[in-house]
Amino acid sequence: MTTAEFSCPGCNQTIEVNDEMRETILEVGCPVCTTAVSDDDFAEA
Repeated sequence: MTTAEFSCPGCNQTIEVNDEMRETILEVGCPVCTTAVSDDDFAEA
């Protein structure tokens, strides 16, 4: 399982996520502020 670092463009929250979490965040937005996100907001950890 790969991990990535998610950085929210809305609230600047940064968290490490796995593949499943990444897919969920792409579907529903930031888990902190619900800002819509894109693949550009993830960096391979």
